[in-house]
Amino acid sequence: MWLIARRSFTEGWMRLVATLLAAVFSIALIAGSLQFTLRAQQAVAGSDASEYSRADVLVQGGTVDPDDVDGPPDGRIRLDRVAGRPGVAAVAGDAMVQVTATGTDGKTIMPPAGAGTTLRPWVQDPRLNPYELESGRAPSADGEVAVVRHLARAGHLDVGSTTQVLMPRRTGAMKVVGIVTVQGHGAVAAGDLLLAPPETVRRAAGLPAGTWQAVWVKAAPGVPEARLRAGLHRHLGGAATVRSAAKVRSTQSDNLSSDSASLGGVIAMLSSVAVFVGLFVVANTFGTLVRQRTRRLALLSAIGATPRQIKRLIRLEALGLGVVASIGGVLLGYPVSGLLTTLFAQDGFDISAADAQFGWVALAVPAAAGILVTQLAAWRAARRAAGISPMQALRATSDGGTGRAWPRLLGAAGVFALALMFYGAVFAIRSEEPPGPDRTVAVAMMILLGSMVAVSGLAVLAPFFVGPLGGLVGRAGTAVSGEAGRLARATITRSPHRVSSAASSLMLGVALVLAPALIVMSADARFEETGTRVMAADHAIAATGKTADGAAPLSPDAEAKVKAAPGVAHATALTSASVKLVSPEPPRLIPDEAPAPVYLTLTGADPAALPSVLKLGGRPLVLGPGQIGLSGTVMRANKIKRGQRVVVRGARGRVALTVAGGYHDPSHLFADQGLVAPATMDRLDPAAPVRTVLVRGGGEAALNAAIAGVPGAEVVDRAAYVKTAAGSMTKGLRVVYGFIAMALVLALFGMATTVSMSVAERTREFGLLGAVGATAAQIRSIVRWEAATVVLLGTLLGLGSAVGTVVGIHVASGSSFLRPNAPWWVFALVAVGAAAVTLATSALPARRASTVPVLEAAKAE
Repeated sequence: MWLIARRSFTEGWMRLVATLLAAVFSIALIAGSLQFTLRAQQAVAGSDASEYSRADVLVQGGTVDPDDVDGPPDGRIRLDRVAGRPGVAAVAGDAMVQVTATGTDGKTIMPPAGAGTTLRPWVQDPRLNPYELESGRAPSADGEVAVVRHLARAGHLDVGSTTQVLMPRRTGAMKVVGIVTVQGHGAVAAGDLLLAPPETVRRAAGLPAGTWQAVWVKAAPGVPEARLRAGLHRHLGGAATVRSAAKVRSTQSDNLSSDSASLGGVIAMLSSVAVFVGLFVVANTFGTLVRQRTRRLALLSAIGATPRQIKRLIRLEALGLGVVASIGGVLLGYPVSGLLTTLFAQDGFDISAADAQFGWVALAVPAAAGILVTQLAAWRAARRAAGISPMQALRATSDGGTGRAWPRLLGAAGVFALALMFYGAVFAIRSEEPPGPDRTVAVAMMILLGSMVAVSGLAVLAPFFVGPLGGLVGRAGTAVSGEAGRLARATITRSPHRVSSAASSLMLGVALVLAPALIVMSADARFEETGTRVMAADHAIAATGKTADGAAPLSPDAEAKVKAAPGVAHATALTSASVKLVSPEPPRLIPDEAPAPVYLTLTGADPAALPSVLKLGGRPLVLGPGQIGLSGTVMRANKIKRGQRVVVRGARGRVALTVAGGYHDPSHLFADQGLVAPATMDRLDPAAPVRTVLVRGGGEAALNAAIAGVPGAEVVDRAAYVKTAAGSMTKGLRVVYGFIAMALVLALFGMATTVSMSVAERTREFGLLGAVGATAAQIRSIVRWEAATVVLLGTLLGLGSAVGTVVGIHVASGSSFLRPNAPWWVFALVAVGAAAVTLATSALPARRASTVPVLEAAKAE
């Protein structure tokens, strides 16, 4: 069998090239996905460094949120209350100020792996200082900073460079005087760090002299950490939280591991598309390859080869093909991984801190996956080959009939049952997750995976559809092309497997294009409709930069400058802060389990100007200090009523607020969950960033002149701002588009390969047609009418799959943003595109078929 397999490779290498290329591209997509996952996880784990690595105890002012280890404490602590205590060898004050920094190109620097960027004090005591200078020196004067290596590389900063730093209260240029690492890493668990002199950070944090958010403590020699912690706890009482630095580092590491696992799950979801398309394409090409060799395999059976030996032959060929394809696919996977890295970075998730992976896992796992995929893809072809009877050696070609119906029906039923398992998971998600974006995304992912499996079921049933559609196309062909159309009808209905293989690849391509297109178009149309209806302002001041959370914040003085512009009637800044709902306690979605913490994104806005710039649904709100307005969704999910007292935890600790009423932001772009007045926002988070300034009145020229001195700000009209804000809500689509584009190219390549191989399979048939008088034009017409059947079958099944997927997502999620209400021309455009691609891929095979010499046909297999 090995000698026969080797001979098949050497004699039929040209027809194996198409299958080999399909396998290489499939494995490249799989390898690129796996390599990107490894790189992303290494980027997350690579930031598993802690600024607390040399501290023994952390004394944090007030209390801390146990669910947010990297969040700032809500109180203040004086340094002199800790320094000099028994067992204390060294202390250092600490404060965290959320900032954004720009690189030498003026663009906002993305922190690693979706983390943040903070301004922290340089620790002067070497016993506590975890920062190791790679180059330069420590900051010593106001306006000087040392930066971590990732921030320097991402922003192309070097010693002597200048970076613009946007802080809560001001924006200023800072000179980079040093580049540091922490425990050998270029970032820490919390993200990027800018290290400035302690007094600079204290003033930026708005702290009184001598006070800090936290104090790092080094224990004296011979003093156990537990004893020191207990002593400080007794001394400080309830004024501070005393924590073990080792436990904080452990919690940071655990959180990173959890984030890494979550990231791996997301990428695995997307990678499953790559694996699915790879299996689909390689299985199709292998099936066509077996059909091409029906006579040879039948002759092997006739001379005594057992079905087991024939299966082994096909598997040996698949093994050889898989080894070669795995090598090429792994190498090609690196540029695929680089493309995915770029797409993720554009959406605010930067993993460039991690280098490309060249370890044995990065190389062996994709190669093994490639070999496994080719073996799985060849399994069905091997079973079919083993079932070829010796009598088929006497036939000119394989009829490719559908065979017995019940095995195919049972196989399709099994595939659809597997799809139903994914669809069934939707009910579990709906019962466990509260209404909101997270539930909608989870529901959509389950339905997409189920639909992907269901497409395989349709591919199994596709040969049953070829007869009726082939008859329809054949009648049209007979009316248009005469005898050529009649011959095309005969060949279509005689070989449904051949037609359905190409149609299945086209179906997959149409579904991959149309389903995301319908989702995106529906969401964009809904955002545009609701956003322009809610936004009553004429213009908005928007930030040009981006962060991991979306648009970069604006300078705090932008609102004052806009209000001073001539012609401005109303202007209000929209600030944003995340708070934790403490009371009432979130409902228990799962009995006997602690409820998941609920975090709300609150929008701060001037109540007097708000009705002039935003038209929110519900009863008009009159928000005073200490009051909060909540969206109807939040109130229903947490069983909150108007007039009720709620307690939330912000950056300054717990704050009790009175619910002034409910409202509705149908666009989800401006105040999706909660509204408070500026005075209340100051109590929750004095450093809440300004997301935008909405303006009523004033001309564009006057507004541009007013913000000329505001860095990273631009004036946009209503439609442009709604589009920008919606883009922040739908971040991550670039990655999905990247996966879909690569999978689509692979699916179309598989279709082109199948069409080309099916023509080569019929060399003898086309040559004999030429021998009995068929013209070259008639042979080309036969191939084109077959291509028309492929178009009709693939497009109809693809359209049905895509529309059914979106309808399922809409029904299961209940989201008004996900409706299959695209205009008619979208479906027409997809159908025309499918026809153009199919005809283009069949043009060369049709020309080749029309020029087959009679002598070559006589000796063809």
